[in-house]
Amino acid sequence: MDRQRKDRGQAVLEYVGFIPILLLVALCGIQLGWAAYVVQQAQTAARTAARVEARKPGEGAEAGKLAIKESLRAATQIQITPGDAITATVTIPIKSIVPGVDDRTVTRSATMPNDDPDPKGP
Repeated sequence: MDRQRKDRGQAVLEYVGFIPILLLVALCGIQLGWAAYVVQQAQTAARTAARVEARKPGEGAEAGKLAIKESLRAATQIQITPGDAITATVTIPIKSIVPGVDDRTVTRSATMPNDDPDPKGP
């Protein structure tokens, strides 16, 4: 009977002590998924911006922003580099939900051949 009295509540203490670790692992999993999603969105925006800019000069940046999730558009930066090939570079911040981890940014670029390399047009 003495032993049972000593062990009372031990399982609860172990469980309560393990919950913060479990929550941290869950947050890290969610953060990893979100980061992968933002990287994919940045690549999509870069490809779209480069493709549209090659066909319709001046419209690539807007098309790149329209190709991604609406909540990411405001913070997205798109830089277009003209020439024989159009290069679109997209930068999107990744907000952190994990305590102690700073926000990061992801940068992706895509290059498409310029359909009209002559700036004067056809």
